Amino acid sequence: MPQHGLNTPVCRDCDGFATVAITTGTRNTDGTRATLTVTCRACKGTGHTIPASALAQARR
Repeated sequence: MPQHGLNTPVCRDCDGFATVAITTGTRNTDGTRATLTVTCRACKGTGHTIPASALAQARR
């Protein structure tokens, strides 16, 4: 059953997946893959965006 969340729109740049782990192709000494953690620049890692109407009201 789907979970109900906040009514904030999902970021269009990352589609809600705000933080990802990218493998570099190299391995650590214990055999695991070396990864980089990257966050979305548009939503700053939240996965949601602020509606444009809220921005317009906040700037008045």
